[in-house]
Amino acid sequence: MRSYLVRRTVATVGTTWLVATFIFLMVHMLPGDPAIMILSSKDETPTLEAVAAMRHRLGLDQPVTVQYARWFMGMLKGDFGRSLMTDRPVAQDLGMRIPRTISLLIPSLPLSVLLGIPLGVVSALNRGRIWDPLVSTIALIGVSTPAFVSALLLVLFFAINLRLVPSSGYVPLADDPVVFARHAILPVISLTLGPMAVIMRMTRSAVLEQIQMDYVRTAWAKGLTERVVIYKHVLKNALIPVVTIIGLSLGSLFSGSVVIEAIYNWPGLSSLLLRAVAYRDYPLVQGTILVVAVGFIVANLVTDLSYGFLDPRIRYN
Repeated sequence: MRSYLVRRTVATVGTTWLVATFIFLMVHMLPGDPAIMILSSKDETPTLEAVAAMRHRLGLDQPVTVQYARWFMGMLKGDFGRSLMTDRPVAQDLGMRIPRTISLLIPSLPLSVLLGIPLGVVSALNRGRIWDPLVSTIALIGVSTPAFVSALLLVLFFAINLRLVPSSGYVPLADDPVVFARHAILPVISLTLGPMAVIMRMTRSAVLEQIQMDYVRTAWAKGLTERVVIYKHVLKNALIPVVTIIGLSLGSLFSGSVVIEAIYNWPGLSSLLLRAVAYRDYPLVQGTILVVAVGFIVANLVTDLSYGFLDPRIRYN
């Protein structure tokens, strides 16, 4: 297991470096000059001298290789540079926004798993009965409905018609946990529905496939109870493809949070990234995308390691 862990960790470090380099190159290929955009917000017609001075102050007049080396070395020390918009350290802006986005993602993914897997098992075990088409219909609706549509419907029903929760806004958790929860409940539900439906469908398919295996018939022939057969044997083997879907669901949560944060006026990481792209804020765009990319990479690493625990044969491949 140790060698498997080392191999996966080394591969993760290499992937992170490649992703960081790709992000740097792609951001610098964006059209528009940050110096002109910064000066244009203060002066309608910036002079060439002013633009040249701003580019020199920002280090944009240096060769791309020099800019990359300076950015990469700073990144290794946790220094992502200073924002071109706010002139604050990028790490400071990220430190304010990341917890707000995580506060939506942390409950969304566990809820998706805790609801999706049991419902998928129930649907598979009741194939041909009323529970199977009911759960399958719920999963189909969840997969087919875009996040922004479900978010708007939730706002219309719970916030506008019933007036149970606020329609938008954000209150820090430290200021008032109850008000924070009331503002967060609709965004969390909106982010949960899609991944829950996908996990539900995959669990159903995986359980149905495993039930047909020879080892399950042997377990029944040995007189094992249904609980032991399903939850100790069938579900454990069925979880391998489900774990893959769970890892991919984290990506859909990140992408879905862009729309959800905009609809619910939630000041998280996604809204910061959109504003940074609009202003060609290279350091802030690079830092934000890198944080999201590292989140994906870590999620994939955890998913790969979980394969080794679910199926010991994978550790030696």
